[in-house]
Amino acid sequence: MHNLVNYLLESGVSLTLFALVYLLFLRRETFFRTNRLFLLFSVLFSLLLPLLAIPVLAPRAVILPEVTVTPYRNLLETVLVERQRFSGNVEQFVISSRLIVNLWLAGVLVMAIISLLRLGQILRIIRKGKVTDSGDFKMVLNGRESDPFSFMNYLFIPEDYAQIPGYDQIVYHEREHIRQGHTWDILLLDILLVFQWFNPFIWMLKRAVRENHEYLVDRAVLRSGMTPADYKNLLLSEVVGSKVFAAHHFNNSLLKNRFKMMTKIPSRKAAGIKIVSGLMIALALVVVFACEKKTSTKLDAGAGENLTIEPSDSLLKISGSREEVRKLDSILGSRNYEMITMTDQNSDRSYILLKSGDPGKGTSPVSETLNLDELQDESEVFFIVEEMPEYPGGEAALRKFISEKILYPVIAQENGIQGKVYVSFVVSADGSVRNARIARGVDPVLDKEALRVVNSMPRWTPGKQRGKAVNVSYTVPISFVLQ
Repeated sequence: MHNLVNYLLESGVSLTLFALVYLLFLRRETFFRTNRLFLLFSVLFSLLLPLLAIPVLAPRAVILPEVTVTPYRNLLETVLVERQRFSGNVEQFVISSRLIVNLWLAGVLVMAIISLLRLGQILRIIRKGKVTDSGDFKMVLNGRESDPFSFMNYLFIPEDYAQIPGYDQIVYHEREHIRQGHTWDILLLDILLVFQWFNPFIWMLKRAVRENHEYLVDRAVLRSGMTPADYKNLLLSEVVGSKVFAAHHFNNSLLKNRFKMMTKIPSRKAAGIKIVSGLMIALALVVVFACEKKTSTKLDAGAGENLTIEPSDSLLKISGSREEVRKLDSILGSRNYEMITMTDQNSDRSYILLKSGDPGKGTSPVSETLNLDELQDESEVFFIVEEMPEYPGGEAALRKFISEKILYPVIAQENGIQGKVYVSFVVSADGSVRNARIARGVDPVLDKEALRVVNSMPRWTPGKQRGKAVNVSYTVPISFVLQ
């Protein structure tokens, strides 16, 4: 639904800007064919713009597996916490959003039904009328069920019109609509109108397209040899207004403008520079909506210096001023991650970098570093043992326990606070959970709730090293998500 809203908004903004350019700069110009191309370009461009994604020239992105900096080794799978209930401003926002979407869908349904009914009316006239093939078009004679109009290659006209003055000019008028393919323009606008019915500028744009069609046909009729005076008299004496969908016709509301355009001095070629304004609008829209800036991945190592992570032969390469002083004694064989410890020479801080997960899943936030004293508080805490601790029922049961027990704080919902909290804890030799602390927090409210649930976990089956139960450190990420 979020993508749909973005599409409608971006295409709506584009249509609005192009409509303003036409109405302000191009509507009164006499290069009608160029105006038609501009209007069609505006519609097609606005339909395609939200679908474009053009990467701009920028530093190449570094795509890495999930990277987490934490003083603990056993990083469990992330537990996702979504809000279950709404209140206050959050509830009002959700209700309003749903109401807006429902209103839009209702408008789409109404517009679609109206369009189908009008199309059905045209098909009914074709079925009931007398159809004769006149070569490049088909004439449908009907008993005054409609006024003269054209649709696709069909020309609809009442049978008794053959006896009125100006009949040939009326037929010629509608044939020009058919020859120039104006129905396709209107069909495109009507389809777009179904989804953009709420945008007043799409209605203006459709009217502008129909108006431009009449200007084009008026010029063709006058060039066929009919004098402007006779043609104006015909329009005044036989003003025809079709009541059916996608029809082209003489329109009473356009007569004044059409009369002006018939006698207006042709626009100078220099006026075509106004088209450039439309092209500039298109370029600006592409830059704003379609271009995606690609940036490098940066990991802040803390202590005033940065570490840069770059892919190198499928391994992680760490470059910086710090020197690597040691690596962990235990290497995880089949486990899909590496662990490198970095120690700052100017302080007692230690940094441990974990690389885990599958490629292409992005990066996770890094945790705050801890003093070595904190790491050494638990002299008997292990990261890797022969028999790892096990939660009753396994890791799936652990995630289920956390997701059922945890509550998304109401104040966090109302303030739009979300993110991933990393909680570190120790599974002691007796299976109890202790020393739970925030390895990386988001907000005190979310941190407190995450700690509460972790501290409430039941006893685990303790881990064992050489047959003896030992303390083992774990870290669990808990992701709070509003949407």
